[in-house]
Amino acid sequence: MAKGRGGRGPTRLDKRRENEAAEAQERDKEADGTEEEVEEEVEEEADSGDGDDEAPKKKAKKAAKKPAAAKKPAVKRTRVAKEVRRRAVWVVCDNGSKEVGEFPFNQKAEAEELLARKILEKEGKATFYLNLVKKEMKEEK
Repeated sequence: MAKGRGGRGPTRLDKRRENEAAEAQERDKEADGTEEEVEEEVEEEADSGDGDDEAPKKKAKKAAKKPAAAKKPAVKRTRVAKEVRRRAVWVVCDNGSKEVGEFPFNQKAEAEELLARKILEKEGKATFYLNLVKKEMKEEK
């Protein structure tokens, strides 16, 4: 039956499996017997009825439910961010990133002139640099 443990007898796990198998067989026998008995009783009562109107009625079998149709997942709508128009500008900044001057993109020469002028004015006391920045355009109505 059980393989055992080298001559020392079956393990607890083997015993447990045997017990569960035996219980399952008993349950199957009991379930089979009770269903047959109930059917026989219903048939006997139906046959023994002497034409009475109050004869016990058999339970109507429930109609099998149709499986629910698979629902399509709802489409999630996401808000699209409104595109904001931007324009490129040259910005002359000081050491603290404070804007000193701003010029349209096509006026790079003027921006470089201001940069050179500011560097000469401070003579090494402050640092200035030129930066290309994209700024938001305001809509005109």
